[in-house]
Order: sequence, then structure tokens, then C-alpha cells
Amino acid sequence: MKLGTVGVWIGIGLVIFGVYRAWKVVETYLNPPGTIKITDSEVVLPRGLSTSRPHTVKPSEVTAVYFLRRSVPWNNSSPVLVVELGDRAIAYPRDWFASEADQRHIVHALVAVGFGAQTAPKREPNARDLPRL
Repeated sequence: MKLGTVGVWIGIGLVIFGVYRAWKVVETYLNPPGTIKITDSEVVLPRGLSTSRPHTVKPSEVTAVYFLRRSVPWNNSSPVLVVELGDRAIAYPRDWFASEADQRHIVHALVAVGFGAQTAPKREPNARDLPRL
């Protein structure tokens, strides 16, 4: 049976997609699962779920950490934990964590080690800083 030009290109695309997915499975065997580690001297942020070479930075290099609850693509479940490292941002979807509380633990741990302490500008508190009742 002969395939037309369109069928051949669709077949090539499916083969490339299959090879990519097979590589992702092989990566899960080669690398340990991505784990976020926060200490007083360093923050280790994985690049992906089972990828090598995580980002290792000082706590002062983390400029912001926050949740995206509403501005999330349709194919991601919210909330998404976002950690900013200067001009880069690393997003960790809800699926990586057992519960939303685990995401909050990461935020609280980063606040406890004083992320961005040397880079954050000093400012006076304003009305937006007050807790909402």
C-alpha cells in the first residue's frame, strides 16, 4: 500500500513524536525525580520533572515567588508556583505536588531563608500591605 505525500509527512511527525516521548521515559530511569531543596546557603530548583542539571542558586538570587491562579493556560491545572530568578521564571504546575499546601511550604521556606534579601529595595508599607479582613 502506498501513502501519499501528506501521509508520509504525518507518519514522519508521528515517528518524531514517538521518539521524543520514548526519550522522556528513558529520562525517568536515568535521572531522579525533580526535587526542590531549600537551605540557608542554596536553593536547588529542578528544570523539569526528571531532568538533569537543576538550577542551583543562592537564596538572594531568587527575586520573587508567587502563585498564578487565574492566568493559567487551559492545559495546566492551577495554581502554578512561579519562582523568578532575575530575568528568568520557572513555573511548577500543580501536578508536581501532592497538594496545594506543599506549594505553600515552598513559598514559606523561601521566605524563611530570606530570598532576595540583598536585592529587595527598602520601602515604606502602604495600604495594600495590610491584611484583608
